[in-house]
Amino acid sequence: MSSNPSAPSHEIVLYTRPGCACCAAAREMLNDHGLRFQEVDISSDPELRARYGVSAPVVVMNGQVRFRGRVNGPLLRRLLRRPHPLPQSQKLV
Repeated sequence: MSSNPSAPSHEIVLYTRPGCACCAAAREMLNDHGLRFQEVDISSDPELRARYGVSAPVVVMNGQVRFRGRVNGPLLRRLLRRPHPLPQSQKLV
């Protein structure tokens, strides 16, 4: 969650690998923005390694890949201000 309590919450997953300096920088940036996120180490999962290996870190926000290789601070702030649609299962009928 962002540090602003009125800001929309976002579901964030950070895909990383050990020894990755860019992954550490991405983790630090997400933490600096006060965000809660799930961190997934791709090194022990062959499917994730094949999907994200050379692109790590990868940041997925609300089910969409938003960053590969490095996190762009101004774009991250813009994305955090934007409300995201509810998943199909949570939409009101």
